Amino acid sequence: MNRRKALNKIRNQRKRRSRAKIFGTSIKPRLSVFRSNHYTYVQLIDDGDRKTLLSASTQEFKNKEKKLKKTEEAERLGVLIAKKAIEKGIKKAVFNRRGYKYHGRVKAIAEGARKEGLQI
Repeated sequence: MNRRKALNKIRNQRKRRSRAKIFGTSIKPRLSVFRSNHYTYVQLIDDGDRKTLLSASTQEFKNKEKKLKKTEEAERLGVLIAKKAIEKGIKKAVFNRRGYKYHGRVKAIAEGARKEGLQI
């Protein structure tokens, strides 16, 4: 098994372990983060009804402004999802980092959402 597969296996174990404890409702949905090499995606999910309430990604910022660093885009993404959530009446969320370490883009999303008023 090469190094990349081993690291993905460890991350998937962390994801399963943390996901077993996190559950989102319609009042306090789960804020799920996914990072790819190019973009970052965020969803607010109601696990009770198995529905995505809101979603946003850094693709929404492309071709609109100058090129930003990925962490700066992630912070703006946190602000964007928090604004959408507050407009829809959601004030609290459970943060699901999906096995990623809490630094860089993941931390920037959480801080941006908190800065805009979403309680995580």
